[in-house]
Amino acid sequence: MQTVVVLDYGMSNLRSVAKALEYVSEGRHRVLVSGRPDDLVRANRIVFPGQGAIGDCMEHITAMGLDRALREVLPAKPFLGICLGLQSLMEWSEEGGGTPGLGVYPGQVVRFPRELHAPASEDILKVPHMGWNQVWPAGPHPLWAGIAPGQRFYFVHSYFVAPKDEELNAAYTEYGVRFTSALARGPVFAVQFHPEKSQQPGLRLLKNFLHWDGNA
Repeated sequence: MQTVVVLDYGMSNLRSVAKALEYVSEGRHRVLVSGRPDDLVRANRIVFPGQGAIGDCMEHITAMGLDRALREVLPAKPFLGICLGLQSLMEWSEEGGGTPGLGVYPGQVVRFPRELHAPASEDILKVPHMGWNQVWPAGPHPLWAGIAPGQRFYFVHSYFVAPKDEELNAAYTEYGVRFTSALARGPVFAVQFHPEKSQQPGLRLLKNFLHWDGNA
């Protein structure tokens, strides 16, 4: 039985992610919530969920030695980042006056513009971007199997990733601006939305992740 580690760094709603994984696993995987670096190294798969401020997230990860463990395992085994689990992969975030990320991929995390307008009506859009929105895959990927282009997922965020390498983009979403809502390279797949809150499309993505061999 494979072990899936849900990364526990002292913040975020880990239980909803773990419960969703247990549900789609149907008893075929062991889902372990852990903040121990050695558990990450031993795991078959890793899920890095997150919600809140990236400064607190990076401070906790660094203090617990998880930053080094993450850099070690990212090239080697299937990894799913959720929200802060995506943003932390970048070099830098504008949030909190500037916060260094893990620097796995070149790029930044930027805030939605202050004046954000809906393209059709010119209505002012609220930030944070909160609620359901469409996700458009940039191309085929095993984690999109059974998920129609334009399917709606649940978002809660004020910042989004801007990777320098466009080939990292696995999906985009429109909210006043077009932004990267999923990133993929090798065994890494990371999303801005919350699959654990996204009902059937989110559960399908989590199930696809559990059966993914890490190859695109």
